[in-house]
Amino acid sequence: MANVKHGTNLRGHAAMLCFSALVAGSFSLGSLAANEIAPIAITTARFLISAIILGIAMVALRRFSRTDFFAPWRYLILGCLLAIYFVLMFEGLKTAPPVSAAAVFTLTPIMAAIIGYLLLRQITTVRMAVALTFGATGALWVIFRADITALLQLRIGRGELIYFWGCVAHATYPPVLVLLNRGESALAFTFATLIAGSLLLTALGWQDILATDWLNLPMVVWITLGYISVFASALTFLLMQYASLRLPAAKVLAYTYLVPSWVILWELVLGKEVPQTIVLGGVVITLIALFLLIKNEQANRET
Repeated sequence: MANVKHGTNLRGHAAMLCFSALVAGSFSLGSLAANEIAPIAITTARFLISAIILGIAMVALRRFSRTDFFAPWRYLILGCLLAIYFVLMFEGLKTAPPVSAAAVFTLTPIMAAIIGYLLLRQITTVRMAVALTFGATGALWVIFRADITALLQLRIGRGELIYFWGCVAHATYPPVLVLLNRGESALAFTFATLIAGSLLLTALGWQDILATDWLNLPMVVWITLGYISVFASALTFLLMQYASLRLPAAKVLAYTYLVPSWVILWELVLGKEVPQTIVLGGVVITLIALFLLIKNEQANRET
């Protein structure tokens, strides 16, 4: 039984490692496209494209049943959380630098720990609390550009503040997923969530969707849309759901601590500037937080 649980935990960690690498690209590419299209329009498009991809996979693999779509109100709740996150992400990226936005994203584990306790009574150990504190410290270091005065005066950029509220919705998703999932396949559950999110976004943002000149969008928007629809939506949704059913909420989102490091690599590949060395110290602290959380998992398996 212990070996089975060991393997399950390892697969959950592997899923989130892939998740962090894929999510990072959406920050760098998203910042290039954010001012070229309305956030709600590109988010609706990514949800629809991702839903089509997953729908085809679901039918081809026969990974669904009629019972998967019972109680559709569950999917509306989850779709709403994801819609809030992605719309606010693109709104925030209009002004927030990609690395700073990724640092805001690393605050989600500590939010998830709090929400996970409130909804599921998932207990945060002392080591996990220390790790989350390290992660939050590193995030704040990057967000405030290593400027103590800015931190004390809470001088946070508008884009970072907007995206912060999106991250609150994102942190709520894993524990709510655990509460609402009734054993449905990952494909069917994610497909239904994306469809529900698409319907909500269309109802709320139809004016922006119709006002978008889809035939004359810059190429960077289409490249971004393709990437976020396939890799940073369809695939990452599956990875997060897979991991959420195998790891506590705080551990699932602990891998967000890797995202700023991945974003820096993306920025270098795209030929853009990266933050000053002193700011990168905050990224190092977030990596220490990730190490503490993984070490905690290993210690638990040994005892």
